[in-house]
Amino acid sequence: MIVPQLKIVVIGLSITSAWGNGHATTYRGLLRELRKQGHQILFLERDLEWYASNRDLPNPSFCKTVIYNSIEELEDFNVNEIAEADLVIIGSYVPQGVQVARWVLSIAKGKVAFYDIDTPVTLAKLKRGDNEYLTPELIHEFDLYLSFTGGPTLVTLEKVYGSPVARALYCSVDPEKYFYEETPVEYDMGYLGTYSDDRQPALEELMLKPARLQPEKTFIVAGPMYPESIQWPYNIKRVYHLNPDQHRSFYNSQKYTLNVTRSDMIEAGYSPSVRLFEAAACRTPIISDFWEGLDSIFKIGEEILVAGSSRDTIKFLSEIKEHQRIEIGRKAMLKVLAEHTATHRAQQLIKYFLDLDFNNNIRINSDRENT
Repeated sequence: MIVPQLKIVVIGLSITSAWGNGHATTYRGLLRELRKQGHQILFLERDLEWYASNRDLPNPSFCKTVIYNSIEELEDFNVNEIAEADLVIIGSYVPQGVQVARWVLSIAKGKVAFYDIDTPVTLAKLKRGDNEYLTPELIHEFDLYLSFTGGPTLVTLEKVYGSPVARALYCSVDPEKYFYEETPVEYDMGYLGTYSDDRQPALEELMLKPARLQPEKTFIVAGPMYPESIQWPYNIKRVYHLNPDQHRSFYNSQKYTLNVTRSDMIEAGYSPSVRLFEAAACRTPIISDFWEGLDSIFKIGEEILVAGSSRDTIKFLSEIKEHQRIEIGRKAMLKVLAEHTATHRAQQLIKYFLDLDFNNNIRINSDRENT
């Protein structure tokens, strides 16, 4: 099948800064692969203070990036780009996202998609009447709803909220940046993540408690915004922030990495974190909390380990033999490289786009036959 070269505009939270958000990493991998496939890409990003002072990729080589200062500036200077695009993608958590979406929908001649990198959080907000960046009424106006969450949530988006087409577009990994390196292992277990109230109890149970009970082992936690009130065990090293360029060496420096999941994601299920794919690509075995759909990503016990308590963590760290540990990491790595790279996601996105016209033609022909 010949794939046309598309003009794609993305309005997202950030691509220039990975500071305290997972959006930038996702956009970078996806858009880079789309550019490799020959598509033209424009990324529009609101100038926000905390990203402006922490831009680790201010000028991506794979897309044109425009920073705008206000909704008025966005509307004044990008009308033609939006109107002439084959596909416009609006991301979750875009400032004044509802106004942005209504403006795009009013002038776009091509397809318009919403890319929800925070689907369970978004739906929880809508249930509370919180329309920070999306309203229930807008969902049925998008041609395509791309979701970081799959499974039953896609049915909810279509049946309850009226999305014409809801499809999973999970996060992904760049195997050119994340891969196994033969380096000295410094830590028995590590964790990478920004502080979150609803993740902290799991971090406490699955890492901090085992660290206190295993003083001979070494641990590391990297990520910003942790309260000063947390009492870290002496054998846990704290790193305030790691730039994405340091993530590979971080994963390769530990025997196991911990994954803990936000409560909204656990409730929805089918919400793999980008950290899962990044760690697996580095062949680092993962210890994770459980959520529905995890076994659709990795085989539990063979490609990933699931812990429900500190006892489970301690058992894994103490009883799994070295060759078994390596094999778990290797199998996870092979799974990710076969199914969850940025190349796979770019291919999925283009397929979803092409399917829109195909499905629309089917509906038109069916309507004609019924008249």
